[in-house]
Amino acid sequence: MQEWWRSAIVYQIYPRSYQDSTGSGVGDLQGITRRLRHVADLGADCIWLSPIFASPQADMGYDVSDYTAIDPLFGTMDDFDTLIATAHDLGLKVIVDQVLSHTSDQHDWFKQSRVSRDNPKSDWYVWADPLPDGSPPTNWHSHFGGSAWEFDPQRGQYYLHNFLASQPDLNFHNPDVVDAILDTCRFWLDHGLDGFRLDTVNYYFHDQKLRSNPPAQAKPQVTATDLYGMQSNIYNKTRPENLRFLERLRSLTDQYGDIMMVGEVGEMGRRSIEIMGEYTAGTTRLHMAYSFAMLGPDFNAEHFRNCIEGFQQGAPDGHPYWSFSNHDVPRQVSRWAQHAVSEDAMARFACAMLMAFEGTIGIYQGEELGQTETELTFDELTDPPAIRYWPAVKGRDGCRTPMVWEKDAINAGFSTGTPWLPVKPPQAANAVDQQGAGSIMEFYKTVIAFRKASLALSTGKTEFINLPEPLLAFHRTADDTRLTCVFNLSPDILTVAADGTLTGPHHATLHGGTLTLPGNGFAYIAGCTAIG
Repeated sequence: MQEWWRSAIVYQIYPRSYQDSTGSGVGDLQGITRRLRHVADLGADCIWLSPIFASPQADMGYDVSDYTAIDPLFGTMDDFDTLIATAHDLGLKVIVDQVLSHTSDQHDWFKQSRVSRDNPKSDWYVWADPLPDGSPPTNWHSHFGGSAWEFDPQRGQYYLHNFLASQPDLNFHNPDVVDAILDTCRFWLDHGLDGFRLDTVNYYFHDQKLRSNPPAQAKPQVTATDLYGMQSNIYNKTRPENLRFLERLRSLTDQYGDIMMVGEVGEMGRRSIEIMGEYTAGTTRLHMAYSFAMLGPDFNAEHFRNCIEGFQQGAPDGHPYWSFSNHDVPRQVSRWAQHAVSEDAMARFACAMLMAFEGTIGIYQGEELGQTETELTFDELTDPPAIRYWPAVKGRDGCRTPMVWEKDAINAGFSTGTPWLPVKPPQAANAVDQQGAGSIMEFYKTVIAFRKASLALSTGKTEFINLPEPLLAFHRTADDTRLTCVFNLSPDILTVAADGTLTGPHHATLHGGTLTLPGNGFAYIAGCTAIG
């Protein structure tokens, strides 16, 4: 089997924000199809589409009301089939978000489930009686604030929701639910999909005994919306039954040949790397997994090394997927600004470092332009937790504003109508038509091409080199080919003794046995036998 995904560059498209073809102010499938050449020219191998299924859009499509229908907001099934065909003609694979842990409360399954306690769908969601004092069955928290339980007066019971109250959790302990979910996945594979990105992949099962979580063992992590960090979340997610479901899903995808599944592990810190290992171990579970470990504010050599070595140790036969940004976190250039010489320098540095990592690489739309986080006012928000907790929480809208194509066009070429989120001048300044010779986009193309041409970078194993902070260094080796990668994670000029020859794109000098790295400097070195 080819296993195209092992060295792939996956480009995430947020459909609402990529290209509007109708003037509605919302991106759509025809718009994506029109812009696929941009992705192919960048050197990516695959596109990942955030949800495009029927939805009331309370959580921007992550609340599905029909798993086998395209939301009219984005187009038709014919538009989807055309997108698949066009992508394949350009040599691009296509994967789509599958939000399997929960549905919208507008899904027919839930509408029937809430009617009574004895109908055919009554046990398709997680229902529980109140405690004697009327309080929720457990102490579990919702990621979007408050309890993870919502009381439904029609049934006289609580239902579980890890996110919005309008996103009830499915009961994966019910085999009929599992069968129905697998049928929806089969539907899309039959339509030519090349795989799935599995949202919140460790949330499918809950503890059937409904035990409350104990307090967090480590220092609690608290944000305005999210009290998850105050508990050891051992009963509301990452249950052992999850592995059996992943094996059933893998068995299904294996029937379709060279299909890829990448799971989003909803966890932070060391535990997230351990779960990635568990979920990708062997050949009967996920092909890949990624966590939020590299999507947070941490920016030091020890952190990145711990992430990669942790995966190596926890899943020696597994395969990682690394990304610095997605639709849920502030853009990397803004998130790591305090460590940067400039926005331009950080955009190039992040690209150079990410493309040196072992595994599959993910890029979020706009990162190839050096895009920055958009500053929004309260009246411009659409993200539920931001609206609820403003101003303590800015939410996720800042990284979801529309893709910019032409600096001086209406809405930077995204839409002729009023965009669902505004296009502001600082973002428009980074438009594709401004990305000429020497630009960040051209740099991305160069580094991606260099990675693909290098056996060491595309398939090589990683061996870290012990250098002091803020230097991250490692060898990548494949067969007899070895490349040494060195990165300066600070805005200061640093030097280190090294031999060999600089190769590929770099921001460093190597003379007389001394490697000089400017602030946010980086180097790929061939023939390096000694460094440090």
